[in-house]
Order: sequence, then structure tokens, then C-alpha cells
Amino acid sequence: MMNYSLDPLNQSSTDPSNLSAPFCLLEIGYSQIFTVCILEVSIICLLTVLIICGNLVVMFVFHCAPLLSQHTTSAFIQTMAYADLLVGVSCLYPSLSLLHHLQGLDPKLTCQVFGYMVSVLKSVSMVSLACVSVDRYVAITQPLTYASLVTPCRVRCCIVLIWLYSALVFLPSFLGWGKPGYHGDVVEWCAIEWKTSPAFTTFIVALLYAPAALTVCFTYANIFKICRQHTREISERHARYRPQQLQGPGLTVGSAVKDNSAVGHLPQLSEPQTSQPQYQQPTSTYPDKRYAMVLFRITSVFYILWLPYILYFLLESAGIYHHPAASFLTTWLAISNSFCNCLIYSLSNSAFRKGLKRLCSFCLHGSGRGFGTGNTKKAFVGSVEKGCGVPGYGYGHGEISIGTTCHV
Repeated sequence: MMNYSLDPLNQSSTDPSNLSAPFCLLEIGYSQIFTVCILEVSIICLLTVLIICGNLVVMFVFHCAPLLSQHTTSAFIQTMAYADLLVGVSCLYPSLSLLHHLQGLDPKLTCQVFGYMVSVLKSVSMVSLACVSVDRYVAITQPLTYASLVTPCRVRCCIVLIWLYSALVFLPSFLGWGKPGYHGDVVEWCAIEWKTSPAFTTFIVALLYAPAALTVCFTYANIFKICRQHTREISERHARYRPQQLQGPGLTVGSAVKDNSAVGHLPQLSEPQTSQPQYQQPTSTYPDKRYAMVLFRITSVFYILWLPYILYFLLESAGIYHHPAASFLTTWLAISNSFCNCLIYSLSNSAFRKGLKRLCSFCLHGSGRGFGTGNTKKAFVGSVEKGCGVPGYGYGHGEISIGTTCHV
């Protein structure tokens, strides 16, 4: 058993020379001049500024470009943005606490309230992320009934349930079940007096972390398989029907390529013999690579940022391993996901980028023009714009046709 005692960090009771030393989880970065934990304050303040500014930009772009809000996925993105913004605002508490501005507050009550709030907000963000994956999975697997299945009323009810469920999952932390996380461990009472419980940790993992992770893995894995299958079908269909189009009456090689450009966006060909190899490369290899990159970007960032925290949460609750620096680093690594969400799930959207460019143009030039997106068909998160369109598949409400974009 590897346990790390917090007593060396709390030597003010035995060593008079350290009477004014602050409580620091990290053993480095302490300044005797300012009597603050410089490294901890720097990390928390930097993340606080990034989270608040990043999510404010997301919310402002959605407000200034209302066409982005016409799609169901955008509702979950905005929910994540609101939750992550509140996470950034709540992070002002540990920042001010480390700067000795909250010494008059009850440490037990403020620690419990802060830990509960951050846990609920991160739960909302995590469940919303899972709902985004479910929404896209339903849109690809049930394109004809998607509009009737995913209605605005049901989306609003789902968002309300997300907040209620997250609030109820962590409510037992006020009833003495245990500590929901290490968000408030910069306060001495949270780190020393408030202990985790194996039963409560298992309860949280079983009801929140595991279902969300499994949902994301299942949906994106199946989306990737479906898109790869559709790409293969497109390649086979064009390989089968293209020779007939080239040999048809009144058609030449140049005219056939020109006519087919409206359907499959085929590259220009100089000779009929080279049509099949040149076509298969951009429609099969390149889209598969883009789908894989989108899937990798979405899932890897989630696990890279959250897996260390969840593993340490399990190990520390079971009494296997405990280290104050590990709790601090894994906790704030997971909280940094609140800033990464706005990058991954919004900046990868072409319509959002257009709204952001117009917002920046307005701020720089001071023009009074309104904001819009001009292309609302791409207003989905993580859109992949090539090679996944086949008859009967797509995200549009009622827009099912050849060449429909497959948004992963």
C-alpha cells in the first residue's frame, strides 16, 4: 500500500518557523515573499481565464448566429458551454482561497458546496457529450425518422433531465456518503478531513462515468463503421456504372466527367482506362482517414483528460495510492476539458467558424452588420464534408439525396 501523508505539508503545529506557511498540495512553487502557492495559483488562474473566455466566445457566437441553433446538436453544445462557463466561474473560489481572500468563510461548508457544484457541472458536460454522440448516431442510423424522433420538445426535456440527474447523483455527498472529487482540495479541510468512500466512488462510476464512456465508445465506433461501409458502397457503385456512362450514346469522356461532377465530384480524367484508380483514391482512402481522425480527436481528448482522474479516484478511494500532487494534477487536467470542449465541438464546425470570423470582423472593423452563417447545412459538430453521402443517409431534416454529407 502506497500512502502519502499530508502531515509534512501541514507542519505549522510543530515547527514555529513555518507558522505562516500556506497549505500547498504541490511541494514546489511556494513563495515566502507572497506567502502563496505560486504554481497552484498560476495553474488554476490560467485555466479559469481560458475556460471563461472560451465558453463566452462559444455562447456569443451562437447568440449572434441564430441559424446555428436550429439543429438539435447545437442545443447540447450550448448546454455544455453553459455548464463549462459555470465551472470556470466556480474556479474563482480556489483561486481566491489560495490568495487568502476567503479566510472568513466556513471551510467545511464552502468546500462541500464547491465540490458539489463542480461535480454537477462536469457531470452535465459529460452527459451532454454523450448525448451529442447519441444524436449523431440516431441521425445516421435512422435518417428517415430522425425528425420525428428527435423533436425540439424532447431535446429540451432531455436537457432538463441531464441537469436533474447530475444534481441527484452527487447529492449524497451532503449526506455523509463521501467526497465526490478533489476539486476543493486546495482548501486544507477538503484535503485532510473530507475523505472519499469506496461505496460512493463505485456509485458515481457506475451511474455516471462508465455509462457516459461506454455510450461515446459505442456510438462513435458504429458511426465510423457505417461511414466506412457507405464509402465502400459508393466506390463499388461508381466503379460499376461509370463504364456504362462513358460508353453511352452521345457521350464523350469529357462530357461524362462533367455530368458526373454534380453527383460524385469526380476528378477530371484524361483517359477512360485510368478512371477507376483515380476515383477510388479520393473517395475511399481520404474520407476513411478523415473519419478516423475525427473519431480519434473526439474520443482521445475525452479519455486523455478524464481517465487519469477516474483512475486516481478509484485507487485513492480503495486506499491503494494517495498523493496530494496527483490529486491536484489529475483534477485540474480533467477540469481543463471544459476549455477543450469549445475547441473540439465548436471550432471543428464550419458554420461556427464562419460565425466566429464574422464576430472577429465585427470587433476589429466596428461594422454594424448582423451575423449569420450563410450555410446552415453544415451546422453540425465535427462535420466531415466528403465521401459519406449515399441515397438514404444524412443529417438533414428531410434532405435525403445522393451526395448528402455524412457528419461525424
